[in-house]
Amino acid sequence: MKLNSIKTVGRSDFVNMGPIRLRQPIPTQQIDNIDPFILLHHYGPYEINANSNPFDLGPHPHRGFEPITFLIQGEQLHRDSLGNESVVKAGDVQWTTAGRGIVHAEGPTKAFVEKGGTIEGIQLWLNLPAEKKMIEANYQHVKNEDFRVVSSDDGKVNVQIIAGELNGVYGRIHTQTSVNAFMIDVEADGSFEINVPSSHQSTVYLLKGDVIINDVERLKLNKNQLIEFNQDGEGFSIKGNTESKLLFLSGAPFNESIQTYGPYVMNTQTELLEAMRDYQMGKMGFLLA
Repeated sequence: MKLNSIKTVGRSDFVNMGPIRLRQPIPTQQIDNIDPFILLHHYGPYEINANSNPFDLGPHPHRGFEPITFLIQGEQLHRDSLGNESVVKAGDVQWTTAGRGIVHAEGPTKAFVEKGGTIEGIQLWLNLPAEKKMIEANYQHVKNEDFRVVSSDDGKVNVQIIAGELNGVYGRIHTQTSVNAFMIDVEADGSFEINVPSSHQSTVYLLKGDVIINDVERLKLNKNQLIEFNQDGEGFSIKGNTESKLLFLSGAPFNESIQTYGPYVMNTQTELLEAMRDYQMGKMGFLLA
């Protein structure tokens, strides 16, 4: 396999989002976005209990993209204006297509707060192309045990196929555009080569551990944690120095103008103003606090 060359090696520094301190590898001064992925937040691990629960996000709107949660540790309750209500547990994925508009709320369940525990996850914003920004909203929740897995020959690398396809194995999530999302678990000395479509822009993000990418670049927690690849090969290789976990993302870029304001991602400033007006008029639905 010809390996994709490395375009950018990115950090994952902490930023403050209200009462929450989290890592933000996309966007940074180095990387504005990796089209079609426009934001990646790595939150936690936080110790949650009755006296400390900063990660309780009340009802808020979205339009024009897909907010996605990969829950690594803990338990969260999702509610939305479509009438969905589900408890998302460790390893589960919730994939929301905001489309023309949705109002949702999420946070640790009451039972989880009362007993105490650790919350950690990834919040990803996946853009929608102009032609799909005003489609009907939708919500998908897939449990950890329901995802299919592709393993290396030595069994030391397991790739959970969340969306898209790898080696003829398909993800459970239905996507609006051509996208791959894999959660990769690597044991020490485990190695694997992962195919990437040449039409996709791609990136890999380290959640924990210590790995070597393409036999040349080391990713280590609190150091460099993200690699953006060029579209000049057929994939990339990974080797574990210690037990590690990574998120791989790839997608066909849209090459469209991106305009954002708070919870809205559109193509023009006028569309952002329309989104704010529509939310205030109740056109995105309602959800009680």
